[in-house]
Amino acid sequence: MAKLFRIAFSSKTLYFRPPTRFPMSVAPKASQSVFEKLDHNLVKLSSELRPQNVHGIRTGTRRLQILLGELSPKLNRNQKKLLKLLGRLRKRAGKLRDLDVQLGALRSLKIPREPRRKTQLMNELIELRRSQEKKLTKTADKNTIREIRKRLRRARKDFDPKASGDPLAVAREMLEAVHLGDGKLTEALLHQYRILSKRARYAAEFGEQTPETSQFIAGVKRLQDALGDWHDWLILTQTAGKQLGEVRESSLVAELHNVTGAKFRNAVSMLEPMRTKAEATKHPAKDSVRSLARTTPL
Repeated sequence: MAKLFRIAFSSKTLYFRPPTRFPMSVAPKASQSVFEKLDHNLVKLSSELRPQNVHGIRTGTRRLQILLGELSPKLNRNQKKLLKLLGRLRKRAGKLRDLDVQLGALRSLKIPREPRRKTQLMNELIELRRSQEKKLTKTADKNTIREIRKRLRRARKDFDPKASGDPLAVAREMLEAVHLGDGKLTEALLHQYRILSKRARYAAEFGEQTPETSQFIAGVKRLQDALGDWHDWLILTQTAGKQLGEVRESSLVAELHNVTGAKFRNAVSMLEPMRTKAEATKHPAKDSVRSLARTTPL
């Protein structure tokens, strides 16, 4: 009996029985593009730590982690060492990127009260960024970048797209890894789903861009954007609380809590449909499923 899949990225959850198809492997152009872009960003990173360069390193290393760590059948010694080196680099780049995002969010916040507090927080974020920039520069020294690029070229040569897993199937399994259950949607659960939705999108993007894959990616991206937006404001609010005090001590922090709360509710509204009909996936009505299978595309 064919497995029933669930779509929950629109205003309602739909169930359908997908047509029988052969497993698909990684698209060669998509895999080669990741190696090329990451190498390009490594060269840029060694000369200037601009926000777009840091972001390119962060996303590029994550995509390569999915390609080699999730879609490849087995890692060789060079690939393991490469991912280990990139992991350290991504961790440093991530902290710098988070501060860039916080600075952007704070600049966009229009609040007439406590202008001095906003300026104070802005300056403190800038100082934190300078500190993280120095740490990233130390991590991404010339010798390290040279070794990473060397191993990256070797990994690119060794990678065989035909031996990889089915990107769309792997992406769906990633999203199914979080059990939403019947309890309250907490920040911890949203954080887990934020990470998995990003990984699922990256995995699906390695496949051939069929209508089925394209619609899946579009749905995951909407979910990822909502969860990422909430998380960015949450981190800014936490930073502001540490620097300026809690809600009672600062109207700016109170306003940030309000914004974060609204972002949280929006993210929850994206996830709620996935849980509303969770029981229906266990015992769906056969007639309804057949009807949806005939009329509802992915």
